[in-house]
Amino acid sequence: MIFTQTRVLGAYVIDLERRADDRGFFARAWCQQEFEAQGLTARVAQVNVSGNTHKGTVRGLHYQIAPHQEAKVVCCTRGAVYDVAVDLRPESATYSRWVAVELTAGNRRLFYVPEGCAHGYQTLTDDAELLYLMSQFYFPELSYGVRYDDPTFGVEWPLAVTTISNADQSWPDYQAGTVNPPQVMRR
Repeated sequence: MIFTQTRVLGAYVIDLERRADDRGFFARAWCQQEFEAQGLTARVAQVNVSGNTHKGTVRGLHYQIAPHQEAKVVCCTRGAVYDVAVDLRPESATYSRWVAVELTAGNRRLFYVPEGCAHGYQTLTDDAELLYLMSQFYFPELSYGVRYDDPTFGVEWPLAVTTISNADQSWPDYQAGTVNPPQVMRR
């Protein structure tokens, strides 16, 4: 596995090292030892799948607060997505910055989103599907979000938004040093 640091501290693009022959290829997509060697959270508490019908769908930007902040490893298993992490850690050198990675079923890239970052994505194709490895269990009472178009961050989405939940549209403007009030989570 090849780990590449992004412009958000602790967020990594992970490319698979393929071993190919006439049958196709084989690659390791998860290794606790390799994640730990990079200083990344290597605990997997649950695995989630997200299926999305329409191109242009936005989900996010979501996060959980302490004591159950979650790291995520995300990959696209069908179609393509524009995957985004926003640094919400006030003590971080990259606080309030965001990074986006294109994940596709074809490039088989993984995106590691560290604890303290909000995460979301926009589908670039119809019928896009993602697989998430989560370091924490889901706690609805600790789940929060920031609006996908919050001016504090200025995330640049590549497409017009075609589908988004009412909850994701209605998060209040982000205010530094605070968490947004909890809502019913709609991962």
